Amino acid sequence: MLIVVTIIALVAGIAYPSIGAGLDSLRLRSASDSIVAFLNTALDRAERRQQAVEIRISPRDNGLSARSADNGFARDLRLPDSVRIANPVELRRFLLYPGGSVPAITLDLATPGGRHRVVSIDPITGVPEAR
Repeated sequence: MLIVVTIIALVAGIAYPSIGAGLDSLRLRSASDSIVAFLNTALDRAERRQQAVEIRISPRDNGLSARSADNGFARDLRLPDSVRIANPVELRRFLLYPGGSVPAITLDLATPGGRHRVVSIDPITGVPEAR
């Protein structure tokens, strides 16, 4: 019985870092997908409702917010504590104009384990993507 318990403990000790890295990667992917959906919603609102939408990226609060000019549209997205906005380091604001060109927004997300993922809006196509 002691040998079986020792083998199980050894296997668990070897597998733990791999499982932790996998969860870290999953959290990062989930956060980047949430940001892509958030940006798609803001872009869609600006185009369909013909309203200017302001997007704020706040690394200090670790989140994003979007507001329309008449405050009829207000959305907030807070990222989990295990995923941080690495770049930019200060508050940034972007305006989405209906029928206007889309700003080149780029966010670098990072985890404490050192994994990175970039979310950006292509200024030519206006489509957010995560890489």
